[in-house]
Amino acid sequence: MKDNDLNLLPALNILLEERNVARAAKRMNLSQSAMSRTLARLRATMNDPLLVRAGRGLVPSPRALEIQARVSRLTLDAEAILKPATPLDIAGIERTFTLVASDGFMESIGGELVKRVAAQAPGIRIRFLPRAASQGNGLRDGSVDIETGKLKATTHPELLVRRLFDDRFIGVVSKDHPLSNTKVTLSKYLDGRHIGVFRDNQNNCHLESMLSKPERLLTIQAVVGSYTGAVALARATGCIATVPARHTASFCQEMHRFPLPFDVPAITVSMFWHPRMNADQAHRWLREKIIEISAEL
Repeated sequence: MKDNDLNLLPALNILLEERNVARAAKRMNLSQSAMSRTLARLRATMNDPLLVRAGRGLVPSPRALEIQARVSRLTLDAEAILKPATPLDIAGIERTFTLVASDGFMESIGGELVKRVAAQAPGIRIRFLPRAASQGNGLRDGSVDIETGKLKATTHPELLVRRLFDDRFIGVVSKDHPLSNTKVTLSKYLDGRHIGVFRDNQNNCHLESMLSKPERLLTIQAVVGSYTGAVALARATGCIATVPARHTASFCQEMHRFPLPFDVPAITVSMFWHPRMNADQAHRWLREKIIEISAEL
């Protein structure tokens, strides 16, 4: 490390962005000859041509293409670290934040979040996206600011995590369902017709995961892609939906809810973000709003 000149990093980033020595020199406030000498130093240091002449322009080498995203992130991180902290005027910020969240988050937290943001920071716009199949990819490439959900073995290890709340699974049926007037035993639960939920491109539905060794096979009448969809079908069909209580609370207000007749571990819903956004004051303010609302559930 002591032999490497880290001052070359911003120059490398600009050269890879511009792919033109003259334009890179202008952005760096250098002469074109000085920029050419910098490119030569980079080539010698990295033992790679980086930018190769093609006709009248320059094209990146395979190595340059491989490292360009990393160089950009490192440069942004360094600029964020060295930038003087200034007081946050949240009311005057004009910015859009992208959140990946489930329908349950939208229902339980999203509405209140939008209201508080509108009241305190009217220039902030929140763009909600449905949950991604692979957690954290949008956070890594910068297309997503915050993601909520369960921590998994496949969650990218560099992401920062904050627990929001714990949830437990319950059974839900329509008000006129036979199970609404009796204690639900395991036998009665297994006898019913069920709505299954596929989650995160898994090959089995959540009920099969919960009951790895049921006394007998469940009758799964239909399978949907969300817990809120399972509640809607249970309301319409007379089937049983097994769903997280907090996640679906407002959807179940006209339904009969009952504790499951078997043990299911609670699930922890967390918030994820990339380390490069950790010191961003507006991003931190939004995270604090989400934590604040989650604590009130």
